[in-house]
Amino acid sequence: MTGTIVHIGGYTADTGGRGEGIVAARRDPESGELTPLGTVAVTPAPSFLVRHPSRPVLYAVNELPEGQVSAFAVDPDGGLTPLGVRSTGGAEPAHLAVAPDGGHLFVANYGGGSVAVLPLDGQGVPGDRTDLVVHQGHGPDPQRQERAHCHMVSPDPGVGPLLAVDLGTDSVYRYDLDAATGRLTPRAPRVHTVAGTGPRHLARHPDGRRCWLAGELDATVTAYQLTADGALHQLGRVDASGRAGHVQPSEITVGPDGRFLYLGNRGVGTVAVFALDGELPRLVDEVDTGGEWPRHFAFAGRHLYVADERADMIRVFWVDPESGVPSPVGEPVATGSPTCVLP
Repeated sequence: MTGTIVHIGGYTADTGGRGEGIVAARRDPESGELTPLGTVAVTPAPSFLVRHPSRPVLYAVNELPEGQVSAFAVDPDGGLTPLGVRSTGGAEPAHLAVAPDGGHLFVANYGGGSVAVLPLDGQGVPGDRTDLVVHQGHGPDPQRQERAHCHMVSPDPGVGPLLAVDLGTDSVYRYDLDAATGRLTPRAPRVHTVAGTGPRHLARHPDGRRCWLAGELDATVTAYQLTADGALHQLGRVDASGRAGHVQPSEITVGPDGRFLYLGNRGVGTVAVFALDGELPRLVDEVDTGGEWPRHFAFAGRHLYVADERADMIRVFWVDPESGVPSPVGEPVATGSPTCVLP
C-alpha cells in the first residue's frame, strides 16, 4: 500500500500557515484521485519532505528560526512514527535530500545561507550534524539577496559532487563528501549565474548530461551542460512564462520520460511545459493550476500533483503522454498551506 500513499508538507501556525503538520492521502493509481487520511504527524512547518532511498523513513525540514530536521518511520498505511529531531545549525531550512547510498542527509538552510550534513545510521535515523558550510556574499537585490540564501541541495545520482543552489549569491556551489567523516570539501570554482537571477531549484535530466535552473527573481530558466565532474556550462536562458504579470518560479522538474521540463510559476498561477528537443527548452504550453501560488509539484505515474500554498489545495492533473501537457482531473483536495507533495 505504501506506493499509493502521498504525504503533504506545509506551513503551520508557527510560520503563519494554516496546516497542522504532515498530511497523508491515498492515491488511486488509475484515476489519480486523492483521498485525504488526515494529519499523520504534528510537527512545526514541515515545508519540504523527502524519503530514504531504501528504508521506510521520511524526513521533513522544520522551517524555523532555529532550523530542525524531523525523521519518521513510515507504516504501510502512511502513518508516521517519530524517530528523532536534529538541529540543522541554521535558520529556515527549506530543502533536504538523501545521499544516493542512504548514508547522509543534506539540508539547505535558506535563512542561514548554509549547507548541513547529518549522518544516517543503518535504519535511516539521523545523528548529530557532522558539517555546516556557510556561504558568503550577496546579490544585487537588496531585499532578497542581502546575504546568502541556500535554497536547494542536489546530490549527484552517481559519483559526482553535491550541488547547492544559493538564491542570495546567484551561485551553484559544488561539494565533495567524505563519507567517513561526513564533511564537505568545496570544489572550485562555483558556478555564477547572471546577476539577479536568484536561483531557486535545479532539475537534472536522467541522461546525467543536462540540467536546468529556475531563476526565482528574474523569471528565467537557465540551461546547462553537466559534465562528469559536476561542472556546469551555460547553454542559454529562456523566459519562465509566456504570461503577463508577476512571475515567480518555484519548482522545476523533468518529466518521467525525459522529453519535457515542467516549471511552476507563482503569481500567474501556471505550470509551464517545455520540450527538451533542442539546446534550449522550448515552451509548448502553459496550464492554469486553478490557484495563484503553485509552490511545488510531483509526478506519480501519469499524474501530476500540484501544491498551491495560498489556495490551500492540491490539484491533480493527468499528463498526456504524447504532448506532455497536463489537464486537471477531479476536484482539488483541500489542505492548509501546502508547500510540498511527496508521492
